[in-house]
Amino acid sequence: MDPLLQAALDARGNAHAPYSDFQVGAALECDDGRVYTGCNIENATYGLTVCAERVALLKALSEGARKFRRIAVAADTDRLTPPCGACRQLLWEFCGDAEVILVNPRGRTESFRMKELFPRPFDDSFL
Repeated sequence: MDPLLQAALDARGNAHAPYSDFQVGAALECDDGRVYTGCNIENATYGLTVCAERVALLKALSEGARKFRRIAVAADTDRLTPPCGACRQLLWEFCGDAEVILVNPRGRTESFRMKELFPRPFDDSFL
């Protein structure tokens, strides 16, 4: 298995999802090969919950990473789970048309470009 996909699956094990029991992991690969992982972290108010993709992205940015190649998102669903709208916005802004690979624990995968998942993004070109 691709190490990036395995990293996302492993990160899923760290999810804090006591309310929904919906555990998600993400692994973000920089252009230099470094990988940053994240998992979803729920809060009792739900509105302050942070998705795995955003955790991985914010960890990478906070460590100085700025160029990204691809991200893997792992969830235990038969219909593979893509990033939510908020994650798509941030991924577009910081990763551009990166590859997004969805995976589940049974090894099923799908791959997209961000442009496919977020065809008309709002970005700094509108400012």
